[in-house]
Amino acid sequence: MPLKHPADGETLPPCMNRSAFRLAAWALALFAATLPARATIVGLNQIVTPDIQPTGVLALSAQVQHPLIGNSQMFQFELGVTPRFEVAWFQGLKPGESILSTELNLLKKGPHLLTIGAVNWSTRGGDPQPVVEYGCNTGADYFVMGATRADGRDGVLAGYKHAVSDKLQLSADFQSGSANAATVGLTFNFTPSLSINPALYRTNSSPHHLLGYVVLTWNVVLWK
Repeated sequence: MPLKHPADGETLPPCMNRSAFRLAAWALALFAATLPARATIVGLNQIVTPDIQPTGVLALSAQVQHPLIGNSQMFQFELGVTPRFEVAWFQGLKPGESILSTELNLLKKGPHLLTIGAVNWSTRGGDPQPVVEYGCNTGADYFVMGATRADGRDGVLAGYKHAVSDKLQLSADFQSGSANAATVGLTFNFTPSLSINPALYRTNSSPHHLLGYVVLTWNVVLWK
């Protein structure tokens, strides 16, 4: 999601305010576990990923982040509709906003994936952003490269994730453009279906800012 820029002389709000922490704590208390968690439209830290959510599995997420990254508090719903198609709905709380994203897998052969999609179709206006991505998942290492178009400008995407263990993965990603960032983060699986992903953003624009982000995700089987 594109970053927002402060006006001249505007001070930056804190990375995590009290209400953001309360939201994360509430989500952690609510969520339990049933299925392995996978990052798809929810992404690595910043970018979407080309793998598709398993069919009939709904990923429920609670996310808090610095307001310069995007909507500071939101819930996410991501569903695998078919083995090659998924939809995601993001409901922002501050400010009130709804965002629709979709992905379609064109190729899946061995570790190789090729996916197209339309992301960030917001009720606050603007056209959905087309995206095409290639991914290679070797098991321990996951590489992503792609391109997108937003606000009439083309941009590149790149990402990497390394599985340290069954419970811990380290990740980094990058999206070009002054409104975006480079990130580092990790994903920790409390159980096979419940995970948390904190990350640190470094904005591409100058002066550079370090911004905080965390998302908690729970996968639920709706049908098999």
